[in-house]
This record gives sequence, C-alpha cells and structure tokens, in this order.
Amino acid sequence: MMSERLPKLTETNLQTYFNKAEIVRQTAEQIMKDFGVFGLQIDFSGDIENAYIELHTQLIAQIDELIKTSYSKLISVLYRIDLSEEELRQGAKELPRYNQVEAIAHLIIVRELKKVLSRKFFS
Repeated sequence: MMSERLPKLTETNLQTYFNKAEIVRQTAEQIMKDFGVFGLQIDFSGDIENAYIELHTQLIAQIDELIKTSYSKLISVLYRIDLSEEELRQGAKELPRYNQVEAIAHLIIVRELKKVLSRKFFS
C-alpha cells in the first residue's frame, strides 16, 4: 500500500500545474491525442503561459460544433477522456461563471491533467 497519495486537484491548486512546462505540454498532447482519435484537431503552439486559454478556446469550438452536428461523437469523446455524466453535472454546478460548453471544456482539461499527473506519480 502506498503511503503517498495523488494530490487532489482543486480550482485553487490547478494553476500550480499550469505553470510547469512539461506537465502543460503533456496535457496538451493528451488532449490532442484523445480528440485526434475522432478526427478532431486541437493544436498547441507551445506557449505555456497562455496554454489554458489556447486549449480552452479550441475545446469550446469543438464541443459546440459536436453538439450541433454529432452529439454521439461528443459522447464518445467524453467517454474516451473518462468524464461521466455525473462529473459533467457536478462541474457545471461548481463552475457558475462558465456556460455549459465552457464548463465541459474546462473539465476536459482538468481530467487530461489528472491523467498526466497520475502517470507521473505512478511511474
């Protein structure tokens, strides 16, 4: 049994991880990979300082388009990323400053960040 635990991600400590270049790059790569499986393109310029805004903006556009054109593909993307309906509902409640699409985009970034941190923590 491990005595250490993976740190819990909260709105307050999330920014800490977005200041670490390697983690930001790996998170962007994971997002690009997961969306790419479905033929959806997400790009990352490598600008660590503006990574969140850059990724969030693109995710919003992709999610909005999927809602309009292929809701089933959106569900498949969310399943691949491992975001449940309950997490989406809870996230929407916890992020009142975001509309539904913005909240989903944020939750995708957070979930992908968790994947990266888990891999680093357990490797």
